[in-house]
Amino acid sequence: MLGGVNKLTSIVSSSALSMITSPGLPEFGVVAVIGLMSFLSLKEVLSVSKFGKALESSLNMGIVPLLISFIAILVYKIAEIL
Repeated sequence: MLGGVNKLTSIVSSSALSMITSPGLPEFGVVAVIGLMSFLSLKEVLSVSKFGKALESSLNMGIVPLLISFIAILVYKIAEIL
């Protein structure tokens, strides 16, 4: 009997805690934005070098997910304000 009450209390408290805390998207948003800026800067610098074409696809593999994360963070922040 007591074990069932403890489980119910645990479930209720964990669900209440998850309703209070925000999703984990913007927690590391600053790191994602800094990474995106550094990748874009690196792509611009390397575009004039002779190795620029070879590294362009490699940099795009890092830029595209960070760009998607940046857009998601931006949408989240706008929705948070509204």
